[in-house]
Amino acid sequence: MTEFSLDILLKTIKLARSTYYYHLKQLDKPDKDQELKAEIQSIFIEHKGNYGYRRIYLELRNRGYLVNHKRVQRLMKVLNLQAKMRQKRKYSSHKGDVGKKADNLIQRQFEAAKPMEKCHTDVTEFSIPASTQKLYLSPVLDAFNSEIIAYNLSTSPNLEQVKTMLEQAFTEKHYENTILHSDQGWQYQHDSYHRFLESKGIQASMSQPRQRYDGVFLWHSEIGDVLWL
Repeated sequence: MTEFSLDILLKTIKLARSTYYYHLKQLDKPDKDQELKAEIQSIFIEHKGNYGYRRIYLELRNRGYLVNHKRVQRLMKVLNLQAKMRQKRKYSSHKGDVGKKADNLIQRQFEAAKPMEKCHTDVTEFSIPASTQKLYLSPVLDAFNSEIIAYNLSTSPNLEQVKTMLEQAFTEKHYENTILHSDQGWQYQHDSYHRFLESKGIQASMSQPRQRYDGVFLWHSEIGDVLWL
């Protein structure tokens, strides 16, 4: 068997000696994410593969881990952990001009600097396994920390569902500089919806009919997964 010197091998593969030794040194370093990876795997298995990185991120925070959600997402990719997909679709409640509309106060700036500054709501339809029944989820999310502050689950996407959700989400007498963003669904154009927001000092904001909602409610799939646990 012919042996080649390290210099020849490195020259052949066009790799600098310093780069080779750098990577060699990295192999000897302990994995700083080892504990976090183990915890992520534990949560993923505990919830039968139904938790995506957002839910795992929240669970880690509850367990005292101060970690960024992007880091959780990256480590889940390294571990090849992917949440199960559930049957769902974005429920379209848009019926044209049927009431009062609002300007888009968000303008794709979804992040918030403080709690209850920017809130988001919509309705998502879920199919129940082995059934023709549909469920409709109507939540309110605080953009500051992605916390779901209230939600209503119903078999019918009606006005009462939105009314109940609003009453659960906004319990204070008055709110300063709070925006509630939605699409232009008929529920959000209804006079009672606007009266409630005005009574609380909340500003209504709406996206355009064909404007993509920019993934604000990607977490719906994960909420749906939790519903079946």
